[in-house]
Amino acid sequence: MSGEARTRWVVALTAVTMVVEVAAGIVFGSMALLADGLHMASHAAALGMSAFAYAYARRHAHDGRFSFGTGKVNSLAGFASAVVLALFALMMGAESVKRFLNPVPIAYDQAIAVAVLGLVVNGISVFVLRDRHDHHHGAGGGHHHDHNLRAAHLHVVADALTSLLAIGALLAAKYFGARWMDPAMGVVGGLLVARWSWGLMRTTSGVLLDRQVAPDDLESIRTAVSADGLEVVDLHIWEIGPGYRAAIVGVRSSRPVIADEVKSLVPDDLGIAHLTVEVHVASDPLATAGHSERAS
Repeated sequence: MSGEARTRWVVALTAVTMVVEVAAGIVFGSMALLADGLHMASHAAALGMSAFAYAYARRHAHDGRFSFGTGKVNSLAGFASAVVLALFALMMGAESVKRFLNPVPIAYDQAIAVAVLGLVVNGISVFVLRDRHDHHHGAGGGHHHDHNLRAAHLHVVADALTSLLAIGALLAAKYFGARWMDPAMGVVGGLLVARWSWGLMRTTSGVLLDRQVAPDDLESIRTAVSADGLEVVDLHIWEIGPGYRAAIVGVRSSRPVIADEVKSLVPDDLGIAHLTVEVHVASDPLATAGHSERAS
């Protein structure tokens, strides 16, 4: 099943469970359960965003207005989802502190039953969205993940975590009288969600801002090209989609060299779909640049 199909399936399942948990949290008075339900609400919206990103990227894959295709729509959706996660973490922490100061009665049995239901649904969603085949191998056996699918997966993992915290808090409050555990788990869950949000935001923003790839990948091109007696004077490699990269390689040579010759020296396992080569002959520094594209 494709990442898009899996995401659509989980959106529907999450939305239904979210309605049940929010309603139950209000009726039964559990902050942990309400937080879990609100968490699911934000994630239903974010997962819907991910599903939209898949559909948009597919429909506009051959749109000439996108210089390097629509691969970055994937990372843009992942970044937006990370922002939603961060906002939810703040809301979760604020509401939990409020419940510390103003506790409310909790119907433990009913709240625990609903929290267990939420955990089961989250477990199914985590299994459906796990990143099994939606990645590509890069240099040295590395992986270039689908950031959109990863964002969706993090959302449901975070949901599963808050469900576990809700169950633990409700059990502790019911059997040991530790009512403070209910809002405390809201704070803990918020901190963990914030951490995941930051990690996803940092990864996706790097793609959106055309951050250079790892030094090892840059060095592999320098080594391969220099071995043929060429001097690499300019080198840029950046992500343009899940597993796809664009690169600019500028070389200086003491002999005439065509762009295709340089292109043939670039390792095939770097995932470079669009390659631009600039050739400068030492005796003629104003030599025109050569350009070449590698099919994805």
